[in-house]
Amino acid sequence: METVLLVIHVMIAIVLVGVVLLQRSEGGALGIGGGGGGAMSSRGAANLLTRTTAVLAAGFMLTSVLLAIVSGTHSEPTSILDVPATSTDAPESTAPATPMAPTEPSAPLSE
Repeated sequence: METVLLVIHVMIAIVLVGVVLLQRSEGGALGIGGGGGGAMSSRGAANLLTRTTAVLAAGFMLTSVLLAIVSGTHSEPTSILDVPATSTDAPESTAPATPMAPTEPSAPLSE
């Protein structure tokens, strides 16, 4: 369920970015706002893109909330800090380990 919601969420996000990039710039500071003409009037295209953006934004918010709810239902621990230590994990003896005897350095190999 969580994976399906995550895939839908990512798809909505990608389409939402695409729709926002299709919209005409209102500032016009760069002079590349787009020309007139086309199959659809600029007013109709603006209304369609605005409505599409609103629907996609609502879907994005809904999937965000659903993902937050679904991810909160996991009850198994996700960190080793959440699991209490058992007696089998700890060593039985508390005495310090004995150090190894020092070894003689080996002579360099001669050819």
